[in-house]
Amino acid sequence: MDQIETKRLLLRKLLASDAKRIEKLAGDYDVAKTTLNIPHPYPEGSASEFIEKCHQSEEMKSIAAFAMVEKESQLFIGLINLNLSAPHRRGELAYWIGKDYWGKGYGTEAVKALLAYGFQELQLHRIYAAAFTSNPGSWRVMEKAGLSYEGTLRQHVARLGEFHDLVYYGLLKEEYEKGFDQKEALDDLSS
Repeated sequence: MDQIETKRLLLRKLLASDAKRIEKLAGDYDVAKTTLNIPHPYPEGSASEFIEKCHQSEEMKSIAAFAMVEKESQLFIGLINLNLSAPHRRGELAYWIGKDYWGKGYGTEAVKALLAYGFQELQLHRIYAAAFTSNPGSWRVMEKAGLSYEGTLRQHVARLGEFHDLVYYGLLKEEYEKGFDQKEALDDLSS
């Protein structure tokens, strides 16, 4: 599937033309500090390499990565992906959104769509995600999207010179099928 459409978003494959916008939005310290892997400061020109690596990983079926595009403005506002483990039929959900778009429900909308994609299209058995405990915006998105709290790993990672606790959330396909509002998820998807 090349793209997923929701009420307000278009989730599409990353394009080379997204590089400058990625550098601008991900280069914001407030965005970078909420993630484990976004460098800060964001090196100029490195977003092009990142996009190319994503394309290579997609070819190897180890990731399903999507640009989040706000339909109304047609602007790239963030990134969402599933890091895939085929032998275990699981995906690790990861996402970030530009600071100007925080608190508007875009994360929850995108996560719900990617859950539907992961369970229905990719036939995953489990989807999980982690966030810094200091980033309640991220783990609240997980809760709103239907993932369940699974535990906290104390001082599990070092980021920008500090150790951070990671909170983990997850959802099994059988839980998704029983409790998730499938009609809403299906309404959000379009081929």
